[in-house]
Amino acid sequence: MRYLSMLIRPYATSPIRSSRLPSSKPPLSLDHFLLRQRVISLYRTIVRACHKIPPPTRGEMKKYAREEFEQQKAVEDLRKIRYLLSTGKTEFERLGKQVSGMG
Repeated sequence: MRYLSMLIRPYATSPIRSSRLPSSKPPLSLDHFLLRQRVISLYRTIVRACHKIPPPTRGEMKKYAREEFEQQKAVEDLRKIRYLLSTGKTEFERLGKQVSGMG
């Protein structure tokens, strides 16, 4: 009986569990997590919309969008993130109207 208990690997009951999360970063709060999902969703929407733009301008628009998101990736203040999301959506809609008016 003792031999069998030594063969069983105690996964769930093991006191030392390895984490896949980096130890240097604390986990995100629920508000940060939800806003992060909204930011990712906006970025994907913008990239998908870029596929409707003619090829010479498409690359520039994708590059511009990526640079704008990269500049703000270290922002942690919830109010600032909400503000950036709002202005990003507004700018995306404005550019969309301009592009659709050109064609």
